[in-house]
Amino acid sequence: MEKETWGYIDSGDGSPSFNMALDEALLDWHSRGEIPPVIRFYGWSPATLSIGYFQKYEKEIDMDAVNEHGLGFVRRPTGGRGVLHEHELTYSVIVTEDHHMMPNTVTEAYRVISEGILRGFQNLGLEAYFAVPRTDEEKSALKNPRSSVCFDAPSWYELVVEGRKVAGSAQTRQKGIILQHGSILLDLDEDKLFSLFKYPNERVKERMQKAFKSKAVAINEISSRRITLEEAKNAFKSGFEEGLNINLKAYELSPSQLSYVKELAENKYESENWNFRR
Repeated sequence: MEKETWGYIDSGDGSPSFNMALDEALLDWHSRGEIPPVIRFYGWSPATLSIGYFQKYEKEIDMDAVNEHGLGFVRRPTGGRGVLHEHELTYSVIVTEDHHMMPNTVTEAYRVISEGILRGFQNLGLEAYFAVPRTDEEKSALKNPRSSVCFDAPSWYELVVEGRKVAGSAQTRQKGIILQHGSILLDLDEDKLFSLFKYPNERVKERMQKAFKSKAVAINEISSRRITLEEAKNAFKSGFEEGLNINLKAYELSPSQLSYVKELAENKYESENWNFRR
């Protein structure tokens, strides 16, 4: 069977609002049949704390620490918990729910899309595998997370190496379209990450940070050689092509599309009503 061609966008480093606006715009355009399914890679300038759509920022986030570190801040249109976007490759996948490759359930769609990420890790020489919560305790933890930190525990079909989470993803479905985006950690500043959240007391913070070390890891902490961002992009681009059995063709935004994204970024993702409403 002939391989399907999807769009490929490497949008480089963008502001928090631009990054979320472009993901939303791609979802809208694909829902109207204006663009093919898309794989997008991007980075963040400045480094940013993003929070899930349902998170209560006043209860969970230390905004003074966010500002002291000079970080950007944005609420994602997807669920999940807080992510520090700093030394990472961020990806997004936009595809219709009724695409012939996409299963009906959210968790199984995760598995199919994440096959591309799995192949990417393998291309870098890492023995990654899918996390599948097995015990009742693990399944309960997914429904009632004890931490505001995204990488604190693997969810269904997220990627782990040596038992520790190496990629965190979140998904939303709107207008018949799946948007899945996530972080692939190259390096991680744990002290900075844990300074961004609120805790009952310092002892709880220390205990959670200590436990975190056994649950999450960055690529360059376990790789036998240092992986650059460009190497990661090449590995995961090939990984998506292999894992989804597709060809990726560069897609360029038109001036009018770019203008629309910037307007959406300003009017929605930079607004206090969106970012701080919960």
